[in-house]
Amino acid sequence: MQDKYYKNQMAEYCRLFHAYYAKLHRYAFTMLKENSAAEDIVQTVFLKLWEKKGQLLGEEKVGSYLYKSTYNLSLNYIRDSKTRGKHKQDAAQAIDPLVDNTHDKILATDLSLRIRGVMEELPPQCRLIFLKSRVEGKKYAEIASELNISVKTIEVQIGKALKVFREKLKDYL
Repeated sequence: MQDKYYKNQMAEYCRLFHAYYAKLHRYAFTMLKENSAAEDIVQTVFLKLWEKKGQLLGEEKVGSYLYKSTYNLSLNYIRDSKTRGKHKQDAAQAIDPLVDNTHDKILATDLSLRIRGVMEELPPQCRLIFLKSRVEGKKYAEIASELNISVKTIEVQIGKALKVFREKLKDYL
């Protein structure tokens, strides 16, 4: 007896599924604009219908239940999607400065080490002249009188140092 009851319920459920699935999918899709989300919602609606199989009687009552459930689940999905999007955006904004700042620090450290390495490769007089010009901020004439060499020699040495820097640090330029 119970077996026959179960078969009748299953037959009714299958009939409702075939009668309403496509309509409910279109209805959900018009709200969500996502095919997979619409499919998930309609499947959830039919799962809930199966769980309530003994409580809903009559075609009219079942039809309105299916549409109302689809509508409510679609609204919940939209609300949850907005919330998830907001959380993702907040997380991205919180992480971005940290990532950018860390990345910048790593690049600055790497560049600083490479500059020191290039400085060590310069001939001693060229390095001294370059340091006095670029680090100490002295003018060519000051350096020339301090080292007792011509301004032209200072210009040549700075040009030589800059050429070495351009060659060795070209991937940073």
